[in-house]
Amino acid sequence: MSGDGNKKQFWKRNTAKVPGNIQHVYGAQHPPFDPLLHANLMKAGNKTLSTTTPGKPKKATTFQEFESITSDAWDVGDDDDELLAMAAQNLNIEVVMETANKVIENHSKLQERRQQQMDKMTEPDEKDGQEVHEEEEEEPDEEDEREEGAETTTDLSFSSEALPLSDNRLVKSHSEAPVGSPKEVSVEQAVLHRQQSLPHRPVIPLVARMADQNTSGTPAMTEREASRLDKFRQVLAGPNTDLEELRKLSWSGIPRQVRPITWKLLSGYLPANAERRESTLQRKRQEYFGFIEQYYDSRNDEHHQDTYRQIHIDIPRMSPESLVLQPKVTEIFERILFIWAIRHPASGYVQGINDLVTPFFVVYVFEYIEEEVENFNVSSLQEEVLRNIEADSFWCMSKLLDGIQDNYTFAQPGIQRKVKALEELVSRIDETVHRHMQQYEVEYLQFAFRWMNNLLMRELPLRCTIRLWDTYQAEPEGFSHFHLYVCAAFLVRWRKEILDEKDFQGLMILLQNLPTMHWGNEEVSVLLAEAYRLKFAFADAPNHYKR
Repeated sequence: MSGDGNKKQFWKRNTAKVPGNIQHVYGAQHPPFDPLLHANLMKAGNKTLSTTTPGKPKKATTFQEFESITSDAWDVGDDDDELLAMAAQNLNIEVVMETANKVIENHSKLQERRQQQMDKMTEPDEKDGQEVHEEEEEEPDEEDEREEGAETTTDLSFSSEALPLSDNRLVKSHSEAPVGSPKEVSVEQAVLHRQQSLPHRPVIPLVARMADQNTSGTPAMTEREASRLDKFRQVLAGPNTDLEELRKLSWSGIPRQVRPITWKLLSGYLPANAERRESTLQRKRQEYFGFIEQYYDSRNDEHHQDTYRQIHIDIPRMSPESLVLQPKVTEIFERILFIWAIRHPASGYVQGINDLVTPFFVVYVFEYIEEEVENFNVSSLQEEVLRNIEADSFWCMSKLLDGIQDNYTFAQPGIQRKVKALEELVSRIDETVHRHMQQYEVEYLQFAFRWMNNLLMRELPLRCTIRLWDTYQAEPEGFSHFHLYVCAAFLVRWRKEILDEKDFQGLMILLQNLPTMHWGNEEVSVLLAEAYRLKFAFADAPNHYKR
């Protein structure tokens, strides 16, 4: 690849020119593939290449071949499902079942030995041992009551657990399994012990109780939060809202009850004067639907069909799926994104912009409902309410993008600058992490591009994104400037995990699939505090980035 011709051939792609049609950084949509499956796929791919091109040197001369070499860290193409199906055919079900039986049998023997050791330890106190045994017999009965709702007997405990048989069948209930076999009894004991030992973590809704939910699973409205809500209402109740005071209150999070009106004020969509708000809302909503009448019918025109097609493809990839895949919501998002792209020809539509609609839409839906949004049927709202939510989401997203539009113009220069600044900042605040990534040739652009392009929305649950945006709305240049320090704090937050990875593939898989699913307000607040500390130290002294 030393010559210019080879470079062009290496990066050649056969995709149509679509405005803003950039490729995914792998990990944005799906978890990484199983390395065992990839090994089979790559062997099959090498055999195919050797038969079709005999005698030629094996060099990565196309981007497709480069993808196959790095398939454990990058997307291998659009036919992932077909490749996985091919790999699954290579798995012999008898081998799988035999291996599973051996694992369970070995585990059962280990549990029996442990139980014998425990029995020896409890022999001096037979009475206590009997009580413990009685409690162990009662626990499966309680589990039966929860799972089956039937009479509790020890013979029917954990009937929903799949058990292997000697004929390679999986038995899903004890009504199918043979009774009285010592081997099956030992398997039941092993399964019981495993299930009882599993930690019980609270189930945190995807976007529910976003202002109040934390990782402990305790719904809030404590005395402190009630006091904060009263302060918000006092500030909002005046004839002219003090936006500076509202920003100070909002920096630490906005209560769900007042978040819609607060976001509209802080984004500049609504005026501070209370008397002008209603007329402003009516005018802006009429203006938006005027754009719909004027432009939306052109989505199938030759000049715009590629843009609309890309929007149509990207929306189903968004989250939460239970909300976005509702036909009414999909239709609303398509209109919002298409109208914005038509009105901003300098950038057009770029993948990543679609994610920025979701927080506004969800917050403004909460203005009209009390239940959890991920299980709510949006089409049950009145048509006028849906029109208001759509228009408000469009204008607030437009206000946000006005401040970061150079992130989405040709070659995305805003993101390029921010990724470079992130690299320099991390090299100053944690040189060990920076040198570790240099050692394994991990470029910041390979993972931080998505952090800047999607404002960390693919790295955090939606409830955390909305809490993060509370502070971004309150912070001067929050989306364009403060976000850099949040990304730096976010990267250093995973310092231990990063240093534990000792190769390029491991680092990339970690950085593109960071374990934040159970994050809540507490983690986001700590992240924001660290970001503010970095901003205080470096924002007014950019030369400190460099040595």
